[in-house]
Amino acid sequence: MRKNRRTLHKDFRILTLDDDVIMTSTLQAYFQRSGYYVDVINDPYLAIKRVREGNYDILLLDFLMTPICGDQVVEEIRKFDKDIYIILLTGHKSMAPPIKTIRELDIQGYYEKSDRFDQLELLVESCVKSISQMRIIQNYKSGLSQIMESLPQLYDLDNTQSIFESILRIAQDVFQGEGAFLMMPGMQENGDAAIHVIGNIRKEDVPGIVEKNRFDGQTVICTEDLMLAAIEDEKHEAIGVLGTAMCPGPEYVQVQMLEIYTRQISSAIHNSQLHRLVSAKNEELTRAYEQLNESYVEIINAMRTVVDERDIYTRGHSDRVSDLAADLAEWMKKDKRFVDRVRLAGLFHDIGKVGISDKILMKPDKLDDQEYENIKKHSDKGAKILSAITLFNDVVPIVRHHHERIDGRGYPDGLKGDEIPEESKIIAVADSFDAMTSHRHYRSNLSLQAAVEELKKGKGTQFAPHVVDAFLEMLESMGEDKFGEKYDTGKESGEGE
Repeated sequence: MRKNRRTLHKDFRILTLDDDVIMTSTLQAYFQRSGYYVDVINDPYLAIKRVREGNYDILLLDFLMTPICGDQVVEEIRKFDKDIYIILLTGHKSMAPPIKTIRELDIQGYYEKSDRFDQLELLVESCVKSISQMRIIQNYKSGLSQIMESLPQLYDLDNTQSIFESILRIAQDVFQGEGAFLMMPGMQENGDAAIHVIGNIRKEDVPGIVEKNRFDGQTVICTEDLMLAAIEDEKHEAIGVLGTAMCPGPEYVQVQMLEIYTRQISSAIHNSQLHRLVSAKNEELTRAYEQLNESYVEIINAMRTVVDERDIYTRGHSDRVSDLAADLAEWMKKDKRFVDRVRLAGLFHDIGKVGISDKILMKPDKLDDQEYENIKKHSDKGAKILSAITLFNDVVPIVRHHHERIDGRGYPDGLKGDEIPEESKIIAVADSFDAMTSHRHYRSNLSLQAAVEELKKGKGTQFAPHVVDAFLEMLESMGEDKFGEKYDTGKESGEGE
């Protein structure tokens, strides 16, 4: 019996304080025989320092001491330690501290000194029981906190191997056993069980452990040195087993925590399986969507080509506008994504003309008002055509507004100034320049210098001044001959309403 008590008490630390050296030595010898770890001290001030620096569970101290009394020592200790259990020792009942003081200082009890310590031992054992219960609560709370804190990382993982490794690592941390294992039948590609171990458990022993211990409707079973928990799917059918070595402490607390942890890892594994299925389906949908996008792009590109190739005067216009606008955007120090948007919008800026009759597009005379209103719809129609595919989301507003004017007299929405997308302003200059330097049905092309003069005249009304200025700077830097050669000005092609 004494051996069991020593084993039970070995995890509890006692500090005894009395200015009587004989008393502290006697207390130390008595409680050490019961298995406690006991320190002694005879100076009240040093005792306060020792409690602050140490990790004691129980303080036994005399009430009447010099230079300060026991209640004063407790008062100082309670300023920084609210958890240590304290028992005051008195030489006589008449010397005991008032009940009010005991309550205010949270003193667990007092003992009248005698030559027998059995009553004091009962008080200490009562403290030990309370401390044990508090430790259980704290360990349970700590274990639950660890489990809850670990959940996000489990749910963030979509690789089964990574999930299994994390499950075992967390189990080792929470249950503080010497080892753990996870067995998931049929999880390997060849249909065999996936077995993962950590600590001192051998992989080859796991099948035998699982075979030997049947759950028979239980979710957790305990052996002499192991706890085994069934991992269930959403239909409550077992899909695996988690095993962990037992650690010191009440079995029922560990069982409860293991049940909670197992429910969470079951959800994480199920979530991973769903993630893989969804990912596979998403990949299929993505491939199908990409193929659809590619087909749609091919159709739109074919439509663009049809618009440009309907007659000799529109041939190559969109390509030239795209090249010129992209180069102008680069000259203006725009970033790559901006330049890419301008290049793409330049290619498709006139796609809406696919629905306009040849009679209007190839009319050799000036358009009448009704015909002009009809052709003005092409920017809106082009935006609607491109909006059907997400690839063109960024260029839809650029195409829609490339005929807006700085003074607000453009179409389709009458935007002005900063309301017009910067990309549209660049397209407008490039589009108009190519239209002016290309042949049309009812007039010949303008010379490069004449077109430049028209751009200058339109600064601040039709065109954004800073874009025209950038265009002129780029032209001057390249030289007229090289500029005209690169952008194919003056050829038998033309466009630009």
